[in-house]
Amino acid sequence: MNNAAPAPGRSRGRPRGNPPTRESIVSAARALFLERGYRGTTLRAVAGAAGVDPALIAYHFGSKKGLFADVMQVQCANALAVDEVLGGDPATLPDRLIDAVTGLWEDADFRRLTLQGDEAAEVLREYLEHELLARLVEFLGGRDATARATAVVTVLGGLIYTRYLNPLPTPAALTPAEARRVLTPALRAALAPRPRTAAAAAVAGAGRRGSPGRAYRTGP
Repeated sequence: MNNAAPAPGRSRGRPRGNPPTRESIVSAARALFLERGYRGTTLRAVAGAAGVDPALIAYHFGSKKGLFADVMQVQCANALAVDEVLGGDPATLPDRLIDAVTGLWEDADFRRLTLQGDEAAEVLREYLEHELLARLVEFLGGRDATARATAVVTVLGGLIYTRYLNPLPTPAALTPAEARRVLTPALRAALAPRPRTAAAAAVAGAGRRGSPGRAYRTGP
């Protein structure tokens, strides 16, 4: 008599995610993208380096473009940790934003990844628009949050473009600390609530007069 428990049947549908497997694929892909470039890296080579079936890459990332986007997103998220940047003292938020951007772009490997054509540019645009800008809007709140967040991302985008992507001699010559000193006033102005017109102030009513406000934040 066989008392062995029956082997569990394979569940239907897509397999559950496996974070260690996903991380190993991303790590292997990052090394290959740096070594061979985007065009020279194949999914079969990534699968071999990660020790997984190529079908797992298609499941987790969809395509080579999706895998490259994930590699870039992980790099951005590690340096531009939005929760940490926004979670500190509001008074020093401009400094943390600039330090996060320069910390990311001073990494030589990341800068090599950004030179890999339209795929890299698309990932960066999506990250700035859907992660940083959207989170800033949510963090700032209030009637002018989108305008203020847009101003912030525009300043940071200018820093990225003139210092790293298409460097101008003067911005490129600045140290990260000097870049922070030069751009902090511009970011502080971008983050500041916009002054209300007299009519808008009257409509707001006296109910909120005297209520304490958080730095960089306005009421709804």
